[in-house]
This record gives sequence, structure tokens and C-alpha cells, in this order.
Amino acid sequence: MPRAVNGTIHKNRRKKVLAKAKGFRGGRSKLFRTAKSAVMKAGQWAYRDRRKKKSEFRKLWITRINAAVRENGMSYSKFIHALKTHGINLDRKTLADLAYNHKEVFNALVEKTKVAK
Repeated sequence: MPRAVNGTIHKNRRKKVLAKAKGFRGGRSKLFRTAKSAVMKAGQWAYRDRRKKKSEFRKLWITRINAAVRENGMSYSKFIHALKTHGINLDRKTLADLAYNHKEVFNALVEKTKVAK
């Protein structure tokens, strides 16, 4: 009786790895051994960067808020402190969107925090 070598399982596993490596350059998308290590490394980077993306967006929001606040003659830290003391609970994502897309609303908000010290 011939030995069963699980050809379909073997082939499907390789096909799955090569499908994940589609778009990689050179042998990394064609050769199983190099594709396997490339897919594993890509997964590690993806895992790391899903977490890193959150801090990068927060940095972007803070930069946008700071630039918009400085146009109105105030610093970022004083503006955030003034918002907290006046009980205005807007997160940095919303503030950055206001500063970037709705300047007049953001400027009114800055003036409100300046006046009511």
C-alpha cells in the first residue's frame, strides 16, 4: 500500500502563504521559504504599527492644534489647560478637525477660552 503524503494539505498551506506574499518583490513572492519568512516579518511589522499609528495620529492632532492656537496668540498647553478649567470636554481629534476644517469655529473657541479666564 502506498504511503499517503497529504499532498492537498501541503499544497494548500503553501498556497496560503504565497497568497499573503502577493505583491512582494522578487523571490519573496514566488519562493515558499523566503515568502514564509517575509510574511512572518510583515505580520510583525503590521502588529507593531497598528499600535504605533495611534500615537502618530495623536502627534499630528497636537501639531495641528498648536499651529492653529499660535495663530491666535496662545500656546498649546495654555489652551488645553483653559479648556479643562472651563469644562469644555473636546478630545484632540475633534479639536484638530475643527482647527483644520472649520477655522472660524476653532477661533471662536480660542477666544472663549481667552476671555473667560
